[in-house]
Amino acid sequence: MRRKPLWLWLIVGLAVLSLAACQGQDGGSTTGNTPPVVTIYKSPTCGCCGAWAEHMQQAGFQVREVNLSPAALQQLKAKYGVPPNMVSCHTAIVDGYVVEGHVPAQEVQRLLKERPPVKGIAVPGMPVGSPGMEVPGGQVQPYTVYTFDEQGNAQPVANYP
Repeated sequence: MRRKPLWLWLIVGLAVLSLAACQGQDGGSTTGNTPPVVTIYKSPTCGCCGAWAEHMQQAGFQVREVNLSPAALQQLKAKYGVPPNMVSCHTAIVDGYVVEGHVPAQEVQRLLKERPPVKGIAVPGMPVGSPGMEVPGGQVQPYTVYTFDEQGNAQPVANYP
């Protein structure tokens, strides 16, 4: 029986390592003990978007921020199918799902756990008291978290507070 040359095993090993390294980039796969990667597309001057990024980090997500011009951000929202009535200030991608606006981390975690057949999840607008929109005094404006599908149909999934 003839043995495979060492160089062939090295090539196979490098290919496996390269494939593994590609997982988890740009809101990609979340396997093993690696925290999910959230890629946030936002305006470079938006403070509440940065505060939402901190909220997600504190919840255990790996956060990657990408600054875009307002026009590029609107194009990205259209590309990912965010319905006009669900729009907020930033758009994130995590494990293939779209996360629009100030969605609480626990709702994103539930989305990733339950994996419903939806395009994404959203908190429309910028409700006071939602993650990243906290104000002194702790005021919270009631808001709803929605899922949305490929056709832009939205369904409420949680109400706060």
